[in-house]
Amino acid sequence: PVMFVLLFRYVFGGSIDTGQPGGYVQLLMPGIFVQTVAFTLASTAVGLAEDMKKGLIDRFRSLPISRGAVIIGRTFGDALLNILVLAVMAAAGFAVGWRPTSGIFQTTLAFLFLFMFGYALSWIGILVGLSVKEARTVQSVGFLVTFPLTFLSNAFAPTTGMPRALQYFAEWNPVSTMVAACRQLFGLENEFGATANSWPSQNPLETSLLYMVILMAIFIPLSIRKYNNYSN
Repeated sequence: PVMFVLLFRYVFGGSIDTGQPGGYVQLLMPGIFVQTVAFTLASTAVGLAEDMKKGLIDRFRSLPISRGAVIIGRTFGDALLNILVLAVMAAAGFAVGWRPTSGIFQTTLAFLFLFMFGYALSWIGILVGLSVKEARTVQSVGFLVTFPLTFLSNAFAPTTGMPRALQYFAEWNPVSTMVAACRQLFGLENEFGATANSWPSQNPLETSLLYMVILMAIFIPLSIRKYNNYSN
């Protein structure tokens, strides 16, 4: 992720007019933060697949603990790791000129949103890891999901230049709504790529919360059920 910061900040940043005080880096860093936590999906899936291959999950099954505790612990562990990664990325952002212009409460809330988003995505990773099992295949599937969601979004460039079908997808993309929500919480007034009739662009906080609730409501039960079937 640090390489993405340097690449987009110094190679592509000069060609994008944002109209924002502070320039492109102010819009870039929220996108980098969301991209970073989005990769939790792949890392959780790969880590779980490797644990299964090494027999670690079988060892846990022999212990007098709840079956669901194993995968719940995995998701919390990966979510806590995201805190460290986000701290490193924030330091990199400060080094290249990024500064949140909102208050401490809104800035903290933005990072809380990022933590929750990463946690929600980790449950998709759990289901992928349990379903595919082979680590190399799991990694391919994980990146096959995260890369289109990241790059077909408003994370690095405006969506207004996209073909209409892609623009519609990008505006409703969970990554786009999270990026827009973080930009708003970090104190940016104008979201590039937002259109007047796009509900997610105009209500990114509400949309992001809705997406996170939906993802967890769907994938937590599915993952626990899949794990219980695997244990049986």
